[in-house]
Amino acid sequence: MSGSAAAVEASVLHISSSNSQLVQRVKASMEPTNVDCSAERKKSLRARYFYGLIFFIINLTAWFIRDYGQSVLPRLYYRKACGVGGSDCFHTMGVLRVSLGCFIFFFLMFLTTFSTRKLFETCSKWHSGWWALKFVLLVVSIVVPFFLPPDFIQIYGEVARIGAGIFLLLQLISVIEFIGWWNNNWAPDEQRKRSCFFALFTSTIFYVASICGIVSMYYFYAPRPACSLNIFFITWTAILLIVMMAMSLHSKVNRGLLSSGIMASYVVFLCWSAIRSEPADEKCKLEKPKDGHGDWTTILGFLIAIGAIVMATFSTGIDSKSFQFRKDEVKLEDDIRYNYGFFHMIFSLGAMYFAMLFISWNLENSARKWSIDVGWTSTWVKIINEWFAATIYMWKLIAPVVKQPRVINHEESVQQINDSTLP
Repeated sequence: MSGSAAAVEASVLHISSSNSQLVQRVKASMEPTNVDCSAERKKSLRARYFYGLIFFIINLTAWFIRDYGQSVLPRLYYRKACGVGGSDCFHTMGVLRVSLGCFIFFFLMFLTTFSTRKLFETCSKWHSGWWALKFVLLVVSIVVPFFLPPDFIQIYGEVARIGAGIFLLLQLISVIEFIGWWNNNWAPDEQRKRSCFFALFTSTIFYVASICGIVSMYYFYAPRPACSLNIFFITWTAILLIVMMAMSLHSKVNRGLLSSGIMASYVVFLCWSAIRSEPADEKCKLEKPKDGHGDWTTILGFLIAIGAIVMATFSTGIDSKSFQFRKDEVKLEDDIRYNYGFFHMIFSLGAMYFAMLFISWNLENSARKWSIDVGWTSTWVKIINEWFAATIYMWKLIAPVVKQPRVINHEESVQQINDSTLP
């Protein structure tokens, strides 16, 4: 009797174990494998570069419409929207129309992907694939603004100024977060056995480059005392460098020279870029202004500037971690590796920023050929951006000290109680 019971129990255990194995197999068949996740992950990472290329081509199209559209495409416009001579579809208005099309495309991509969290969701496949359909959507998005009335495009131009300012702010936060990451990974650390020599050497290079930049700007852009505005810009930048270095070396902050050296170079670059944006007829420049057609150096500098801005937009778009409140979230195998919605939102704001660069933040007058971001408005936007960058960086230095709660030891608390009890 006991033998039969044991046999029955063994058969029951065998059936239960086989059932559990079957359930595990069904779950494994339903879950994505590591190979599938790896393939989808590579596909989504490649998609970033396709979107960057699309963004680059669209902005080249905006430049072409601005400089050569009216002469190369004299008849290809809608008269009710562009006017008899087509003036409302070329030059400044043409840039705004192409920018609006670029904004529409990436904003639609943002709306359709912002809730994506897993690689195998439908929105993730839409982000990484369906390129033929997205090409049609892109063409429609670019063409539709050329049928809109000029008043609507003017309203978009005003909105684009705000969007461009938001883009600059997000890019600034991303740059400062990157500088902090650089400092944390390169700074001397006894536990990780990192020597201070490399960090000291790197920070020295950045400070030497910053000082050389200050001296060069004095020589090239402030050759006489009458250039008071440029002297003010450069001198204030030098003061910012000294203040940032002093704050980072303060005993309560103790952040070292590396982060302040990198930030010093970035601030000097912003100052140089701002002074370079001054109008070509400015007398406080040793450089001779180029003609409207531009020589090979002007063309090369123009293309490098476009490429650099596209790369800055791309790097900010994939840097969603800098804008997360929780940065310690563990990524699962089938989680997306960057935030699709944030990526497309940055590119839609970047479309507005590029439009402002091409028209020099001026909705009334058209910019010169082969020029980008030239004019007094562009100069002041960059100067304010520089001051804002230095302010945010210095606040990040002192914020831990300011927010640190004051610790009162036991003796002080007893003394305070005794003092309060005295008559």
